[in-house]
Amino acid sequence: MDLGLKGKQVFITGGSAGIGLAVARAFAREGATVIIGARQKERVEREARTIAEEFSAETLGISMDVTIPEDIARAESDIVARFGGLDILINNAGVGTEETIMEAPDEKWYHIWDLHVMAAIRTARAFVPYMKKRGGGVILNTASICAKQPLYYEPIYNTTKAALVMMGKCLANELIKDGIRVNTINPGLILTPDWWKTAGILAEKEGTTAEAYLEAIAKENTPIQRFATPEELADFYVFLASDRASYCVGATYYVDGGWLKVID
Repeated sequence: MDLGLKGKQVFITGGSAGIGLAVARAFAREGATVIIGARQKERVEREARTIAEEFSAETLGISMDVTIPEDIARAESDIVARFGGLDILINNAGVGTEETIMEAPDEKWYHIWDLHVMAAIRTARAFVPYMKKRGGGVILNTASICAKQPLYYEPIYNTTKAALVMMGKCLANELIKDGIRVNTINPGLILTPDWWKTAGILAEKEGTTAEAYLEAIAKENTPIQRFATPEELADFYVFLASDRASYCVGATYYVDGGWLKVID
């Protein structure tokens, strides 16, 4: 299926590892121009070069922290100077948390709010004007199944991801008149490097292996009884950003192997 993404310009925050990197590679495979942003300069530039070489794609790696408004403004300047704007924005930067509501300090709440919610608002403010000039565009926000089905140990993550879902719905209603489609993706168990890191730590405490620990989590939580690969998830982003999904507006999609336990 030709998704019509060849030559489209895509910016992915949190694009140097995990889900973001898989999404970047998927768009490059479709012939898109790929821009990735992440905090570690060496890593983001290296991954951009690797994608360019592997897929013969035009790429750009930008060292940035999406919680810093000045970094977003600088990324806007760099992207507009080189490409004139954007067709597709993927707000993917994020991190899991661990705390209790009663004990977490305000500073942690504010930081994760900036990371998960304000960053998506600020990137939209930065790049929507260029999408309007082009007659339309696509914004996809990465939230989480935890926005609907919270995990007990990460209330800040749960709360901010739920807010991101609502923000995306409001933004979709605001921008559809300009031909800009906004949707949100709520992943479930995706086998990212962070999961392997967590599994290694917890498996050692439990006297088992990381593989066995992850297998147990998948069997306990998902009817499909396995994690998804980042590449499986990335294929959904590529479809949703394409004109094949032209009637998808303001929706939230769960890619979770059946983990969500309610009808939504």
